[in-house]
Amino acid sequence: QVQLVDSGGGLVQAGGSLRLSCAASGRTFSTYAMAWFRQAPGKERECVATINWSGGSTYYLDSVKGRFAISRDNAKNTVYLQMNSLKPEDPAVYYCAAAGRYGDYGRLVRYYECNNWGQGTQVTVSS
Repeated sequence: QVQLVDSGGGLVQAGGSLRLSCAASGRTFSTYAMAWFRQAPGKERECVATINWSGGSTYYLDSVKGRFAISRDNAKNTVYLQMNSLKPEDPAVYYCAAAGRYGDYGRLVRYYECNNWGQGTQVTVSS
């Protein structure tokens, strides 16, 4: 089990950048596949990026490919989501999540595959 704390959200102009961070507690963070999800009002929560436990494989939602980058620093127990070229369709509450131990799903993880969640951080994009 890991506990997750999201941060880094805020208000940014369209075309701008934000970096979200997710700090994890627990000694086993480095063994978990990690993901970032987002949920906009009235929409289902969707996975935008996944990174495997070692950091060697990453997967992205088509609409964010080339703009978002997920990374992890296992020494700091932190996973990041660098978001560039933000668009008006990107605003949502963004959540980090921990999936399976030693997980390498070969795809975006699904909601029900995640056992631990951050509290969420709001991203707002002004046009």
